[in-house]
Amino acid sequence: MTDPVDPTNVRLFDAHPGTADLRQEVLAGLAARPRAIPPKFFYDERGSALFDQICELPEYYQTRTEMRILQHALPELGRLLGSECMLVELGSGASKKVRLLLERLRPSAYVGVDISKEFLLTSTRALARDYPWLEVHAACVDFSAGLEIPHRDHDAHKVAFYPGSSIGNFGPDEAVHLLKDVAEMVGEGGHLLIGVDLKKPVSILDAAYNDAAGVTAEFNLNLLRRIRSELETDLDPDTFEHYAFYNPLAGRIEMHLISRLGQRVHIEGQIFPFGAGEGIHTENSYKYTVGEFGELALLAGFRQQEVWLDDDALFSVQLLQQAPGK
Repeated sequence: MTDPVDPTNVRLFDAHPGTADLRQEVLAGLAARPRAIPPKFFYDERGSALFDQICELPEYYQTRTEMRILQHALPELGRLLGSECMLVELGSGASKKVRLLLERLRPSAYVGVDISKEFLLTSTRALARDYPWLEVHAACVDFSAGLEIPHRDHDAHKVAFYPGSSIGNFGPDEAVHLLKDVAEMVGEGGHLLIGVDLKKPVSILDAAYNDAAGVTAEFNLNLLRRIRSELETDLDPDTFEHYAFYNPLAGRIEMHLISRLGQRVHIEGQIFPFGAGEGIHTENSYKYTVGEFGELALLAGFRQQEVWLDDDALFSVQLLQQAPGK
């Protein structure tokens, strides 16, 4: 359904399933072996705010590096993408990076897509206020399950923007599935501008996901605080701790929540026993070479049109174009 959102001209498309989805996936994930809960549930209002704090940490190179790359690439992006496109930002969050594109491309419309409704409304309202010439829409959607969003069938040249290396949260097969959805949405000749984190020394990766201030740990533990708040449970988040490491065989950072002690957790009438040291897998963050990601994108119907790197080759911003006939 679509409802007007005051006091700006933002319109909200709300397709988020809410607590029922959280309940179903938490119960299924904790019953599975190994135990796992999807990282999309990190992003309630507090989780989104904590992730914004992570992006400012000295150890977290991704955000500032991606911003510098985007600033450097803007003139070429303006030439390649032109103006008057429809810009669709996936996982819009605080919508800081997209402001660079709005000012350079001056799109005819903007659609922010995020799973956290409160955070999404805050960011899109700010964009509507700061860019009064821009038609702004907000779509509260779990886009890992499909991209049914406003104006999907509009004839304008569509450019999807997926910053922050969030594609790494999906396994390679899942990533191809998501990229196929994006390719279908943007249509033939449409574009995807995406941030992709690159393989690098393990010491840099370990520091980025185990920051000295403990913000990433609190972000991970906030998943349990959300479960405690939204579901019927005696779960005590303080009995778990954050654990993150690089898995070189899989080419990914893994995040887990580890039980500090043996315990029995009750959630929605079900009992889940944990041994001391037993964990819940909460997130993967896959890292790629430029060539590896190019092969993955090709499976989804995209070709790498341009790739920009920082001087230290820590991160990449890639412009993909849907290949004709795909």
